[in-house]
Amino acid sequence: MAYADMRLEPPCVDLDRNAPAEELYKVGLAYAAGTGVAIDLVAAHKWFNLAAAKGSEAGKAARQDMADQMSADEVARAQRAAREWFMKAN
Repeated sequence: MAYADMRLEPPCVDLDRNAPAEELYKVGLAYAAGTGVAIDLVAAHKWFNLAAAKGSEAGKAARQDMADQMSADEVARAQRAAREWFMKAN
């Protein structure tokens, strides 16, 4: 996936569970590319996972890209973080 081809803004932290998949995906891209934040594959996977759960094909592909670069423990942490975010989100 060519992350460098997209113009990204720093991640928006006030997204709720009704946020569109594209917005969740963009936050994942920001963490994957380090746009406005430090590169964080666990956080990127979390946001891509949330986008994928809303039907984003790009989110599914990016989530797999992240998982391919992460340990099983990191993937598990990202999955827990996604579940926790969804449960706490407005």
